[in-house]
Amino acid sequence: MSAAADPSLSVSLWRDRRFRRFWAGQSISQFGDRITELALPLIAVGALHASAPQVAWLTALIWTPNLLAIVLGAWVDHRVHKRRLMVLADLVRAAVLLSVPAAYLLGAVTLGQLYVVALLMGAAGVLFNTAYPPFFVRLVPRSSYVDANSKLSTSRSASYVTGPAVGGALVQALTGPVAVVVDALTFLASAVLVGRVSVDESPDAHGRAAAATSLLRRAREGLVFVVRHPALRASLGCAATVNFFTFVAGSGLIVLFAGRNLGLTAGVIGAAFGVGATGSLLGAVLAPKVSRRFGVGRSIVVGAVLFPAPIALVAAAGGPLWARAGALAVAEFLSGVGVMLFDVNLNSLQAAVIPDGMRSRVAGAYSTINYGLRPVGAVVGGLLATVIGLRATLLIGAVGGALSLLWLLPSPIPRIRSLTADDPPRRTAGSSGGVHARQPPPR
Repeated sequence: MSAAADPSLSVSLWRDRRFRRFWAGQSISQFGDRITELALPLIAVGALHASAPQVAWLTALIWTPNLLAIVLGAWVDHRVHKRRLMVLADLVRAAVLLSVPAAYLLGAVTLGQLYVVALLMGAAGVLFNTAYPPFFVRLVPRSSYVDANSKLSTSRSASYVTGPAVGGALVQALTGPVAVVVDALTFLASAVLVGRVSVDESPDAHGRAAAATSLLRRAREGLVFVVRHPALRASLGCAATVNFFTFVAGSGLIVLFAGRNLGLTAGVIGAAFGVGATGSLLGAVLAPKVSRRFGVGRSIVVGAVLFPAPIALVAAAGGPLWARAGALAVAEFLSGVGVMLFDVNLNSLQAAVIPDGMRSRVAGAYSTINYGLRPVGAVVGGLLATVIGLRATLLIGAVGGALSLLWLLPSPIPRIRSLTADDPPRRTAGSSGGVHARQPPPR
């Protein structure tokens, strides 16, 4: 019996060669993403003289495929080999990225091509993310869910600490199109490493039943399962609310406020965001210890407040330069710790309560709502900043995000202590997965 199949078996994940391969692939890919996040906008601005709205469309198009995640997740649940889909997603992203330097060398790169690249990258990302949940639970034993998510989130946070500096150096030394090749190679490395991770992907009863139903019905079942499950319903309401309000007070508005209202230079603002990235790194490392000490559910509750609330520190900042800069740095640091406490524990809870055969369609339904509200929040934030000003908009984002706590308090989540076999989530009426009193993704 494999470790992943035995929920009571707890071993060091660093001794698990399969997990080490998967972790390495994801870590490499995360650092590559930081390069492309800089390179694509710089290509649009430098080589194609794109305007600010045109550059904004690059980001919007990457998120757009999430609106169809509910349908794609239902389709993925119908497929037996989730690992193959993840490898396919990595290969597609590598090929799409390589089209940019190829077109650049031929003098044929256009803004339209960059839009297509952003859209296809987003679609492949949704494919990978909906295939990931069932793969994860076959790879990691139940008792190690929080530890595994902590390790994966630590790599992601580390990529934000050092990735932008490395990416900026590569773009400056090699130019944007050539730097994109590096990210393409990271996806190829991920595809090779994930492809070598062997897991048992035998279809279960849920998967066989899903094969006999239509795509739209499977998509509806995923959404209904989320809505009827008290822990998933509360966590989705909380995550969607946090995402909406943190995008209302998005990083763009915070940068604008810091420069215009607080009088901070670009260097000081960049340093403050760097401090924030170290907060995320610390939060990812500490999340397992915090959840063991205070419980998974309480960690989620704390993270739900600690993530958005520090934005109020930025809005209230004033006084000498050190105080203004310090407020921004402290706010970013605390927010980084909060988002990791929230993400690591909530992702682990979702892995524990969603039954096999429904993981991808539930992930798709979750992503469609959770991520679909992000661009809406950004648009609302821009309108509010125009009408009532930046400071008031940031306060609305902080208070509204912190009030996401109200979704959690009446739910079973705050009472959930752990996800181990001797403290399992209890089943709920009418569902095949359950909730004890204690869980997931994202921001």
